[in-house]
Amino acid sequence: MKITVFTDGAAKGNPGPGGYGVAILMGDKVVELGARKDRTTNNEMELKAVVEAVRFAVAEKVSPEIYSDSKYVIDGATGWTFGWVKNGWKTKAGEDVKNKELWQELVELLKEVKVDWHKVPGHVGIIGNERADAIASDFGEGKQVNLYNGSRSDYGYNIENTDYDKAKAAERSSARKRQSQKAYSYISKVGGVVETHTTWKECEARVKGEKGARFKKAISAAEEVQIAGDFVG
Repeated sequence: MKITVFTDGAAKGNPGPGGYGVAILMGDKVVELGARKDRTTNNEMELKAVVEAVRFAVAEKVSPEIYSDSKYVIDGATGWTFGWVKNGWKTKAGEDVKNKELWQELVELLKEVKVDWHKVPGHVGIIGNERADAIASDFGEGKQVNLYNGSRSDYGYNIENTDYDKAKAAERSSARKRQSQKAYSYISKVGGVVETHTTWKECEARVKGEKGARFKKAISAAEEVQIAGDFVG
């Protein structure tokens, strides 16, 4: 029997208080999993969600299809762990693998069950992932979370539907790609005066605590001119 699983993790502050969330569709039943941790990271909680999902699948003797928006988890589970095991759980730089204990748990669990992995965009309307994210975020914020365990017909979310907003996904992908690019400069506007900065530290020092301040990263000389012009206009 196959089950459909959606996982997510959250940390408020990264590191900070956080939680993980899992929504599982198993035939005519839905099971939610989740918990809080007082100090954690997004990556740790993303990984913890998958570990608990796979643990559930092993206990139930079912094969999970796991939908996750975490590149860290999926790349690790399907590739990096093989090298880490060979290297004694050390990175290429010779450092201990972060979240080593969780990764070790996952490696052992994956010997017991076959997982079909699905890397999906985050926050683009995939119902199951949005629910898993809500569980994780609510735990991280210290809210009361009522985890569902019951009939599919009484569950309030159509998690069979894995459609999503492709235009929004493309926009988020483009934004992430831009964030990863090296900055040419930073532009700030404080009190109506626009300035350019060679480092984020300089820009941050200028805008921090200033009401109505604006700032933006430029990735080229032409974009610097464009942003400065927008700020003046």
